Amino acid sequence: MKKILLLSDTHSHIDDRILHYAAEADEIWHAGDIGITDITDELKKVKPLRAVYGNIDDAEIRKEFPLHQRFNCEGVDVWITHIGGYPGKYSPAIREEIKRNPPKLFISGHSHILKVMNDKSLGLLHMNPGAAGKQGFHKKRTMLRFKIDAGEIKDLEVIELKSK
Repeated sequence: MKKILLLSDTHSHIDDRILHYAAEADEIWHAGDIGITDITDELKKVKPLRAVYGNIDDAEIRKEFPLHQRFNCEGVDVWITHIGGYPGKYSPAIREEIKRNPPKLFISGHSHILKVMNDKSLGLLHMNPGAAGKQGFHKKRTMLRFKIDAGEIKDLEVIELKSK
């Protein structure tokens, strides 16, 4: 079993609350728009980190992290990308691939809108953790945490952080 903390769109912001929740996880997953490498350096000090770069991330971050991460975690096929869309409105850049080879868990960021929904046509669960940073139009800063155990995604929780 793995306890996952999922965040996105930190936009160069990290604080003690994010690090508190990171310490409770087994792995941290970041769905892009990291901002500066100080963010990922801090997270990596706490727990293992998987991340992708987002549209605001510079060459240094793009050198360290890929555009897409596709991997298996405890029997769940996971795909993380920053600009991926959501069921019914997938990004044109990934639309054909996700239809041809859907993961069990598809994660994206970018919108700053917390969203968790099933795609019944592809048999996948989509998660967007919203934005943990302070830059953007979002009113609430959010992250997600959940467990993956023997191919099952369970115990999903929304974490609301202090407002901007």
